[in-house]
Amino acid sequence: MNAPCPNLLLEPADTLARFLRDSRGFAHKRDIDGVLPMLAGGAPSAVLVGDDCAAIPDGDGWLLFAIEGFLNEFVEREPWFAGYCGVMVNVSDIYAMGGRPTAVVDALWSRGGAAAAPVLEGLAAASRVYGVPIVGGHSNRRSDREQLSVAIVGRASKLLTSFDARPGDHLVAAIDLRGRFQEPYAYWNASTEAPPERLRADLEILPGLAEDGLCAAGKDISMAGVVGTALMLLECSGVGAEIEPARVPRPSGVPLERWLTAFPSYGFLFGVADAHLAAVQERFAARGIACAPFGRVTAGTRVTLHHEGASALLWDFAEQGFIGCAAPGA
Repeated sequence: MNAPCPNLLLEPADTLARFLRDSRGFAHKRDIDGVLPMLAGGAPSAVLVGDDCAAIPDGDGWLLFAIEGFLNEFVEREPWFAGYCGVMVNVSDIYAMGGRPTAVVDALWSRGGAAAAPVLEGLAAASRVYGVPIVGGHSNRRSDREQLSVAIVGRASKLLTSFDARPGDHLVAAIDLRGRFQEPYAYWNASTEAPPERLRADLEILPGLAEDGLCAAGKDISMAGVVGTALMLLECSGVGAEIEPARVPRPSGVPLERWLTAFPSYGFLFGVADAHLAAVQERFAARGIACAPFGRVTAGTRVTLHHEGASALLWDFAEQGFIGCAAPGA
């Protein structure tokens, strides 16, 4: 995961495409393709499976429900930060769909009370920072290691989804660059040292975009990185894209290949029509968050990278699914 990568800035686009396809983040998301078929048909037809949250019709809006599990090695090495991320990434999933979080529950296995303490302290810290209460869960203090999963519920009046990108839309990335890597991991931490009030206000941009009709397609940037997350969004929407990775907002001094596989604590992708691009960018700029288009959504199934004057096919959904969650009817 952390082995040095060759400098790809001067390499052909097909080398960059191969590097991304071989990345650990892509591999983790590809595993979803083996899970979804086994669960097919279990959800009501009104619930689209494969998004950041399950969005369940509820009265005049939507009930949002999500869960995250964490790698054992991460919980072992960074127990406080793992607990903190348990709340942070779930909150991000709710906002990514145009919602606002209501409450969190956790499931924690540990070797005892002392071993569990830093994980619980991280959970509690993030609960305070993001203003989302932890209301219950499950604990087992007789395990042979620390393991963590965290679930969240929230509500939305209008949705941002992975199923609503349309040909002609700009692919737009909004990322908080005011952070640092949580070394040696690929996590870009723009949260733990930021003022809580600012973090909460920054997230409020997302439901505002949905409620004001500025965009309908959105997704938070996951461990698959910017381009891998874009593949997930595009596959769900049944579209392709032309992508220019070098246009993704990036911190000064961070190599492109590392940034494209990074998981930012505040990072979102959108499909935005020409008429709304300036307004979307202005909302993020007003909060000091970098926001820029880095590609165009196209009809069809092919996703092409354009890099350093060359082009390469990254993925063709007609030949192979990515997470196996194509748009209905696609």
